[in-house]
Amino acid sequence: MIKKEPYWKSYIVQTTTPIFTPEECNIISRLGRSLPAIQAEVGGAKKGTVDTKTRISHISWIPFGHPDAKPMYNRLKEVMYMTNKRHFNFENMEINENAQYTEYPEGGFYNWHMDLDTDMSKEPPVRKISMSLILSPENEFEGGGLEIHKPGNILSPKQGHAVFFASFVNHRVIPVTRGIRKSLVMWFGGEPFKWLRQLSFQLLFMQKI
Repeated sequence: MIKKEPYWKSYIVQTTTPIFTPEECNIISRLGRSLPAIQAEVGGAKKGTVDTKTRISHISWIPFGHPDAKPMYNRLKEVMYMTNKRHFNFENMEINENAQYTEYPEGGFYNWHMDLDTDMSKEPPVRKISMSLILSPENEFEGGGLEIHKPGNILSPKQGHAVFFASFVNHRVIPVTRGIRKSLVMWFGGEPFKWLRQLSFQLLFMQKI
């Protein structure tokens, strides 16, 4: 089941029952660890930019076509459709990127950022809903909460639970103080937000004046 945050409209949604069992979380973690890992880059920056003052974590990408990932993607697709229908009501949503398996070591973090695609030259689908799902048991790490929308609003989902939020919502992962925080991050996309496209056209027009 899904519950809605009581503030900021319905752009931040938490699960009330886990999407994956502890054993399923372990299977996903093992799959993520079996794939090539890289130091996480900074989103929105030039491709290949690693900035340890902004982000410290290691990631791997789980291919959509990977045979061991099929049950995971099927479950997430089902939950995403239900969540979008009940809370966001964005049009023509689909899974448009590979899932990101992420490990934040002790001291790992990710400063304030948004996942939204602002480049209107990109072909749809573009990111509209973001998901952060915790794979680690609560006793394996401390810190690492998801601070979202405003300072002090820190969410700490339990293993198998997720937070869904509109990709234009500002958020960060606070530093991990003990252990390793393992998570699964996904983005669901569709047509660009109309207001963003209008804003981009206005800015482009102003640049030409």
